[in-house]
Amino acid sequence: MSARPAEELVEQWESEQARLRQQVVEEDTEDWQRSPHFSGLQRVGGVDLSFIKGDDVNACAQLVVLSYPDLEVLYEDSQMVTLTAPYIAGFLAFRETPFLLEALQRLERNQPKLVPQVVFVDGNGLFHYREFGLACHLGVLSGLPCVGVAKNLLQVQGVYKNEEHQSQIDALQKGGDSFPLTAASGKVLGKALRSSDKSTKPVYVSVGHKISVDTALRLTHSCCRYRVPEPIRQQSPGRCSCTGAV
Repeated sequence: MSARPAEELVEQWESEQARLRQQVVEEDTEDWQRSPHFSGLQRVGGVDLSFIKGDDVNACAQLVVLSYPDLEVLYEDSQMVTLTAPYIAGFLAFRETPFLLEALQRLERNQPKLVPQVVFVDGNGLFHYREFGLACHLGVLSGLPCVGVAKNLLQVQGVYKNEEHQSQIDALQKGGDSFPLTAASGKVLGKALRSSDKSTKPVYVSVGHKISVDTALRLTHSCCRYRVPEPIRQQSPGRCSCTGAV
């Protein structure tokens, strides 16, 4: 791709992100979100794209739906897809969202009673260069509450992987402990969560759509048996039934 078309694409995507960003709802919108024990929540989903080693074009788009609070698998969908959009840092959603959205729409057509009430996204939401990561993008386009859960720290908006950050991690004593990811502007873009007593390495939780950061944090912790919440953990590459089908 030549420099000029790439610049034009970035401009186009920045404009689209800014337009969609205005539609993000950063508050609780559902009754179950306001319940101390999430009464009324029955189905939690998780989405991810798994790449085959050495291949950044062909991937397996996965969607799982689990029961809540038991976290038993109710539905699984994995489809081999070919990504056509280029990878540009900060615009991952333009590569991945169409296929994840397709999986949700397929479920809605075929088994509407299993559509999740909230979707966990393996990636970031508001914790992003322009406060509009993959979880926000999918949330706005699907209309579903979404939570971004990243395994690694994205160094953006004045949040860095430095000694201060490590000392905050070290101060997390038990599962459920957290600290805010505060931008240089002072806005809290997400929270680092120690998701279980056994795991000292945190996950990074941020709002995607139609949920508050505190509810997203509480829900993520309630879905963790190990470090990564079950709706995302259940999508390890080894579980992808279409891996190697290219």
